Amino acid sequence: MRRFRNSLWLLLAAAAVLAQTASEKPSLDVRRVGARLMCQCGCKDSVATCSMLECGFSKPAKERIARMQAVGMSDDQIVQAFIRDYGQGIYLAPPNAFGWIVPYAGVGLGLVVIWLFIRKYRKPAPVAEIGAMEIDDPNLAKYKDQIEKDLAKLE
Repeated sequence: MRRFRNSLWLLLAAAAVLAQTASEKPSLDVRRVGARLMCQCGCKDSVATCSMLECGFSKPAKERIARMQAVGMSDDQIVQAFIRDYGQGIYLAPPNAFGWIVPYAGVGLGLVVIWLFIRKYRKPAPVAEIGAMEIDDPNLAKYKDQIEKDLAKLE
């Protein structure tokens, strides 16, 4: 009897783990539509990507999207139905080209500014042609004469 009871508990646990509703494991179609709708729980994510456990909005919204798709409604009709019920604030527009270009343009502009800064401050100052230097100190002149004599001996 004990073995049967353990097997029954194991079977119930497996059934509980595998029993998932449409909101817990949404299809690609539900996620595609849910990505266009903002979750209203306050998390600033889309319905498809809400990371709040047991979210009070995204779970029923995913189930509603699945039901609407089963009836045969298009993605735009589903989105319009949510906008009609919750207002324009629920709609998440897909990112346009401006949203993709701005981060890369910002990085490019930053690199140009860094390059100009380095070029300005690492550039060696030009040395003016001075010509032959005259030695005013008599002690230095004595050493210069000694160097000239030593170099003449080397040749």
